[in-house]
Amino acid sequence: MTAKNDDRNRHEEKYKNIISLDSTIIDALKVMNDTNINLLIVLNNKKFIGLLSIGDIRRAIIEDIDIHTFKIKKIMRNDVLVSHINDSFETIKQLMLDKQITCMPVVNSKYNLKKIYYWKDIFPNKQKVSKLNVDVVIMAGGKGSRLKPITNIIPKPLVPVGERPIIEIIIDNFMKHKVRNFYISVNYKAQMIEDYLKSKESKACQLTYFTEDKPLGTIGSLHLIRKKLKRTLFVSNCDIIIDEDYADIYKYHKENNNDITIVSAIKHINIPYGVMETKKGGKLIGMTEKPEFTFQVNTGMYLLEPHVIKEIPKNKFYHITDLIEKIKSRGKVGVFPVAENSWHDIGQWKEYKSTLNNYK
Repeated sequence: MTAKNDDRNRHEEKYKNIISLDSTIIDALKVMNDTNINLLIVLNNKKFIGLLSIGDIRRAIIEDIDIHTFKIKKIMRNDVLVSHINDSFETIKQLMLDKQITCMPVVNSKYNLKKIYYWKDIFPNKQKVSKLNVDVVIMAGGKGSRLKPITNIIPKPLVPVGERPIIEIIIDNFMKHKVRNFYISVNYKAQMIEDYLKSKESKACQLTYFTEDKPLGTIGSLHLIRKKLKRTLFVSNCDIIIDEDYADIYKYHKENNNDITIVSAIKHINIPYGVMETKKGGKLIGMTEKPEFTFQVNTGMYLLEPHVIKEIPKNKFYHITDLIEKIKSRGKVGVFPVAENSWHDIGQWKEYKSTLNNYK
């Protein structure tokens, strides 16, 4: 192997979030999921061309573009400000600060990529977060039966992800946006949840608990606090973490005048077998070798306008899907997609183990 090839291989290993200009959107999503990086560097013949973010892909999906055939060059950003190899680090740092640049590519005179600087690495204490004027409801009343035996001892909201329980991570993610009012639906081992979260309560974090006397489904308990909910609210299951800028979700919800916005995850599935389609008598109609499918799946996070809470029946078992169908028939329900790697689920052991590996 020549020194030149060795350098190129080390470069490619260092920057795994590189993609070629002729790639499709689905190719880009695969790279994002494989690398856990939702901002890709686009190269053409080793030259820096531009950037592709999950936001660019999200807009394409919302516009119903075919992600399996559409090329990224039609949706990427190519008007990206770059620095040059001779620029000092202090010059680059100041430029990123002045222009609020999330990602700064460094190129040579031939526009070959030499280095990448990220805002989160250069300014770890200056994360760009918008304040949100919303309330948050966390549905934490379930028994977590699929996580037994651990939930025989502690309730699902207190199951740890790293060094913190998942409910604390959910609360902290919203507090970054200066959200202060949290309503927590509890039932199973409710006192244990309240005891743990006592240290969290302050002027910046006000926790209000409400209790289901009987199971009321995934959204039925909101009827109990309907008079308190006066503004736009996020509703989150207690077993999911969404690593996303919640201000982007809120902006999409408001700009589209949605009554409900569902946060979805873009799930790509490979079937490693030949799939057959048959009809009566077992006659083969067709066969597809190792097909791939892409879906938007429900993550368990929603954004609701307060007037839809009035549609929830009193003291009845009622699912969020029932409310969505009811509102969809005469109102507007939108879907905000996030990358699969931005959705962390601990609802079952398999997902919990995966979250422990990936969330860090």
